[in-house]
Amino acid sequence: MAVPLRRTLIALHRATCNNLKSADGWVDVRQPHPLVVPVRGKKRHFIPPAVGIKEKTKADPEARARAAGLVFRQQYVERSINISCTAGIFDPYIPPEGDARLSTLSREGLKQRTEQLRQSAASQLAIRKIKEHDPLFNTKTFPELAQDIFIQAHMALTQFNKEKLHSLVTERCYPEMTRGNRLKTIRWSFVESLEPPRVVHARCPDMVTKTNLYGQVTLRMHSRQILALYDRFGRLLLGSEDEPKDVLEYLVMERHVVNPYGRWRLHGKIVPAWAPPKDPIMKTVLIPGPKLKPGEDFDALQFEVPKPQSVQWSK
Repeated sequence: MAVPLRRTLIALHRATCNNLKSADGWVDVRQPHPLVVPVRGKKRHFIPPAVGIKEKTKADPEARARAAGLVFRQQYVERSINISCTAGIFDPYIPPEGDARLSTLSREGLKQRTEQLRQSAASQLAIRKIKEHDPLFNTKTFPELAQDIFIQAHMALTQFNKEKLHSLVTERCYPEMTRGNRLKTIRWSFVESLEPPRVVHARCPDMVTKTNLYGQVTLRMHSRQILALYDRFGRLLLGSEDEPKDVLEYLVMERHVVNPYGRWRLHGKIVPAWAPPKDPIMKTVLIPGPKLKPGEDFDALQFEVPKPQSVQWSK
């Protein structure tokens, strides 16, 4: 029963197709073109990653390189060091409180005198070791040289002369002096020396090997200086150009003594714990006011600055 029905349907289909083909010659019948309608699917906020995709991305480059006959260079995660200077101040000098000598009859005075004797003995050994590599080093003439280096370094800082500043300060001291000076104007000058500078401390540490020696000499310098710091708009942030101040500083000079071409450079400063705090920087803010026309002056309007309302804050 199924076979005759199938034969009948096939014959009917062929007859229909022949009729349509013969009708196309008499009637201009155009077949409709397919219509494409864009349909937006569901938006996925999270697409799950493929399983093991991280392992494949890491292993594929190495596997492909091995297959091509290439060898990957091993990467070492190391920290670069600079052997032209040390990373800090070795055995820093501890200035006596108030920079005064206490009575040896008291307990504090006796402790201070004992500490000075211990430091002076270690300083004499360090000075002797420095003179072995630098015969021209002398504790009587060195303070003047160190003060001259200090003045030249600060003058190069005010002029933003990076090349000269690198030759006068160490790689450790350079970022400490230049940090925060961008878009600012510095006015500094050395007025006079209130007391002659003198050597109070000396050390000769080594780094990496016992023969790689560095000389560190600490000087006490009491001078009068002028400092004024302006922002990029010319507003005064710190200090004054008319009022000099007395400054007591402990400077640390360093030199790579085993290097025949080494030179003494400014390495840092020692700030004692009893030193007074620094003056805060005066910050300026914009106060809202009236919009001025090109020919108007703010003082002529007699505008009163509104005072902020008190607000009760709760924890």
